[in-house]
Amino acid sequence: MSQFWDWALNAYARPGVAQACLDLQDDHGQCTPYLLWAAWAAQSGRGLDEATLVKGADLARRWEPTFITPVRAVRRALKPAFDGVADDLREVLREQVKAVELAAEKTLMLSLEALALGAPSGSVTVQQALEQATALWTPSAPKNSLMGLSQHL
Repeated sequence: MSQFWDWALNAYARPGVAQACLDLQDDHGQCTPYLLWAAWAAQSGRGLDEATLVKGADLARRWEPTFITPVRAVRRALKPAFDGVADDLREVLREQVKAVELAAEKTLMLSLEALALGAPSGSVTVQQALEQATALWTPSAPKNSLMGLSQHL
């Protein structure tokens, strides 16, 4: 399987990580798979060089708005009750859409992992890796928000 994917599932399940990722995503326009990739690389001794981070940011910047964001919007739109549609039917559809969203995120994450495996490695802390990654993202996230994530990882 994928080292990064397995790591990300375990990391996301830790207390505080999911909320920190959602805050970074919703409040600061960050791409969670991209940030987790940078953190995973740092924790696994693959501190990414700038060229690899740039390639990863470019890939995420192209993939996320095309495939992840629209599916996420549909999933979120299906959350509240919808007059005329039974809640159980709506929830079944919402779970199916959620699975598609997760598959789109996994595809991005597997592709990011492939970039990291071929890159020169370095040694950085998770906080440094997150700061380097977000510096290449627009908008970048505040350091204190990144610290909220790095402390839980």
